[in-house]
Amino acid sequence: MDNNRIGYSPKINDPAFAKYIKDTNKWSGYFSLGLAFVAVLGFFINGEVSDDMENPESLYIGFVIGGMFLLIAFYQITSRNRSKTWDGTIIDKKVEKKHRHDKYQDCWREYLEYKVTIEAGNGRKHDLIAEDDDTKYNYYQIGDKVRHHKGLNSYEKYDKRRDTIIFCNACASLNDIRDDYCFRCKCPLLK
Repeated sequence: MDNNRIGYSPKINDPAFAKYIKDTNKWSGYFSLGLAFVAVLGFFINGEVSDDMENPESLYIGFVIGGMFLLIAFYQITSRNRSKTWDGTIIDKKVEKKHRHDKYQDCWREYLEYKVTIEAGNGRKHDLIAEDDDTKYNYYQIGDKVRHHKGLNSYEKYDKRRDTIIFCNACASLNDIRDDYCFRCKCPLLK
């Protein structure tokens, strides 16, 4: 048991996290621009060669779909930039057996849904949900204190003394607690 693993890590101020958020925003923008371009070009070509729909009608549909890709990216980037750092507590954990229709194999598929509920200091509840993967479910215990860091999409545990694994707060990859940096994104692990 490592008593140095209690408390929130000051490593969150490492410039690697700011770079990760900036790069994530940049790549979200590039990806959406690429999808928008493909949508507009694809519908333009369809309008030129197809008998179903001609240009400019086909081109307008391409612009609408391309615009939707850009709006989704804009929403993701602004949501990430407007998020705040907040503290919370794990208040509930549930496992539910669920069913979903698999349209490709035309059958019903059974799966387990693992849900961890976090209550923020303002009373708002946030759920971590995974299908057929109990890793985060087992990682968090009811009563654990956690911190959500601005711009990131994961939670840092306050008390990590008994942990053998740790999630990267930037990319959410699973790492060994003995490592100092994430194997995937190279950001410092908050321990």
